[in-house]
Amino acid sequence: MAYSQRPLRDQFDLTAMLTLVQQHPEEHLHVVDLPYRLCSWAFDVPENSALWHDADGRLLAWAVLQSPFWAFDYAAVPDAPFVLLETIFDWAERRMHALQGTSYARPMWFLSAFAGHRHEALFAQFGWASQANVGENSWTKVMFEQNFRIQDSAGAASSVSSAVEQLPLGFSVRPLAGENEVAAYVALHRAVFQSESMTEDWRRRTLAHPDYERDIDLVLVDGEGQLRQFSVSAGSRRRGPNQLPAGQIEPFGIREDLRRTGLGRALLVECLRRMQVLGVASVFVETDNYRDAAYQFYQALGFHVARDVLVYRRDSV
Repeated sequence: MAYSQRPLRDQFDLTAMLTLVQQHPEEHLHVVDLPYRLCSWAFDVPENSALWHDADGRLLAWAVLQSPFWAFDYAAVPDAPFVLLETIFDWAERRMHALQGTSYARPMWFLSAFAGHRHEALFAQFGWASQANVGENSWTKVMFEQNFRIQDSAGAASSVSSAVEQLPLGFSVRPLAGENEVAAYVALHRAVFQSESMTEDWRRRTLAHPDYERDIDLVLVDGEGQLRQFSVSAGSRRRGPNQLPAGQIEPFGIREDLRRTGLGRALLVECLRRMQVLGVASVFVETDNYRDAAYQFYQALGFHVARDVLVYRRDSV
């Protein structure tokens, strides 16, 4: 199969990248949350990504080094030839070296994939090492799912009501107030995750994305209108990983001084209620296995482990 390679050009390319994944959702870890990732500042430099097309112009695969996430993301059609897959991983290795000495460089990169992925041998061939059994720093993840179609709707309604009633006086949940609140959101995001990866331009791009759903982009505010926590959620009427209309919570954050107060639960339950109104069948959350508090938090809200996720590491030098 003949194919050509080039860097990202424009919004049409980003749309095509999203479409490729949505056509084969069972193949990819990032499906519903992909618009959020495709808005990141990694794409400010077109050469940080690459697209491969066949002779007829059909998109066969794409890849990007996502500096904000320290991640290598890629996607390919199910019938992609092995030589093309090798080309993708070779491109990633060369791009890692090209980024050395720039603000986009990272000392190591991570690739996350469902356990049992059919490209596991390829990961090993190009030096991507599983972090599942590396001692005290072992790292794996899970993809949680809550399926509304098998959930007791009366119980869900009761849960929502209870959570809202527990909000302390003066606190309320509402959608982000658009661009007027971007700066405040970015400041809170950076404080919660102790990272400056989130930028105002990135957040603005998410608001302008065609798949953006304002009603599930929620924040919790205090009596003075100050943002205290956030749940940036994606809802899609397209297919999710399970072939059904899906939603995803990504990211979800709360200030450290407000944790274990019930506020996080109240915000997430309201988000789930709104997703159900939008017509999604399932909601997904990705989290680390070692985060016991988060694990228990999601299980208590009715989430179950849908898939195990393995993390692979590749050092830059």
